[in-house]
Amino acid sequence: MLAAADDVSGPWDRGGEAIFDPSYWQARGGLEPAARGRGSAWFVRQGGQEWVLRHYRRGGWARHWLDDRYCWSGERRVRAFAEWRLLEVLWARGLPVPQPIAARYRRRLLCYRCDLITRRIADAQPLSALLAAAPLPQSLWQAIGAALGHLHRAGADHADLNAHNILVDGAGAVSVIDFDRGRLRRPGAWTARNLRRLHRSLVKLAAAQPAARFTAAHWQMLTAGYAAVWVGSPPPAGSGSA
Repeated sequence: MLAAADDVSGPWDRGGEAIFDPSYWQARGGLEPAARGRGSAWFVRQGGQEWVLRHYRRGGWARHWLDDRYCWSGERRVRAFAEWRLLEVLWARGLPVPQPIAARYRRRLLCYRCDLITRRIADAQPLSALLAAAPLPQSLWQAIGAALGHLHRAGADHADLNAHNILVDGAGAVSVIDFDRGRLRRPGAWTARNLRRLHRSLVKLAAAQPAARFTAAHWQMLTAGYAAVWVGSPPPAGSGSA
């Protein structure tokens, strides 16, 4: 197990590895389902803190045969451990990601299953939900772009950047979640691929929303916020459009 010792020591002393089991929290009245893309996620409460517990599940065609099992290729390649370590680095740098709390895996023969706990971002909603509820102000589009710019400038490559993985809290602060298969690398062409993936997600969502919820002008606001982060150091080629 990997853990932020100060945050997990009390719950670990009381429950051990059961803290990764949703039934442990349900029995204590501290479990709430969370919609979070592929995988299974819950909000859990312990003391005055709220965490997100996520059990890793496969996407794509592999989910039909392997579900939540991954092929063992060494502890350093465990999906939950890799994400925990990435978040630890980004969080320590003050970047807009959730704080990692704990991660574990259970190996059986040539396969393993794994789980991750992060701190819940208080009073936050996905960008997809906000877009469905009402038009978004220019300042928010720019804030989203700036958050992505800071992450990209730090070399954080998100493998599945979409409108469900961007959170906005009640004060308008933006965070990015779900860094499974993410990694640190030098800024380059991958930044444009991240942005194109987000653009496709927004276009797809907008098709089911009232007119003008997401337009080319909104994307320009987002990319303006993104570019402002790179003042004095131009963004990688292709990052300003989708």
